[in-house]
Amino acid sequence: MDRSGRRTRRRDIPPSGHRPTPGSLPSPGRLLTPKQRAVFTFIRDYIKTHESAPTYDEIRRAGRFASFNSVQKHLKTLVEKGYLKTPWGNRKRALELVEQPAHAGVATLPLLGRVAAGRPIEAIAQPETVEVPEMLLRGQDNFALRVVGDSMVDEGIRDGDIVIVKRQRDAKNGQTVVALIGDDATIKQYYRRGARIELRPANPRMSALMVDEGDLQLQGIVVGLIRKFHR
Repeated sequence: MDRSGRRTRRRDIPPSGHRPTPGSLPSPGRLLTPKQRAVFTFIRDYIKTHESAPTYDEIRRAGRFASFNSVQKHLKTLVEKGYLKTPWGNRKRALELVEQPAHAGVATLPLLGRVAAGRPIEAIAQPETVEVPEMLLRGQDNFALRVVGDSMVDEGIRDGDIVIVKRQRDAKNGQTVVALIGDDATIKQYYRRGARIELRPANPRMSALMVDEGDLQLQGIVVGLIRKFHR
């Protein structure tokens, strides 16, 4: 999925990963939405596999976009934030990755278990780790969870994805958070409604959860996403 207003139990894992080393890149990874990160991850993995960039149609189908305008909007954002470069001509495979600085490394995060992108399910601590690019981290206190369900698909978060979570005790309206309701964890968009909290899915087929503030424990905000695309 961070805003961790949380009881410290087995989920209270020690800080892990490395603080991102300042570098020549504009540190854009911290500014991308989950859907933008998913688009970048697809393009990066495609180029590594095929030694050429995907076409707009391949990006559209992989990201399940309704139109090419949506694809171009995300690509322009990735260019502006320093991830991609392109001549924006008529060439269909003109995208190029922006080379990362040599010191931009990989951090190892604890993979703590599962978080529901549907109805809440139990978050199970597991003795596993996952390697993630440092540029996706925010500060030092990060962890990873595997997503179960599809309530956040409109934010580019799908079943089986791994989300990177920054632990913190508060959240702003509209941010994607990981929260505990009792002993169950869920990932949703956060909105404060007076003394209650609305946890809103990014899927029009699903309903929001309304929770009393005292019954909710924020674990953190989602700051990164990792996906393996299967062709």
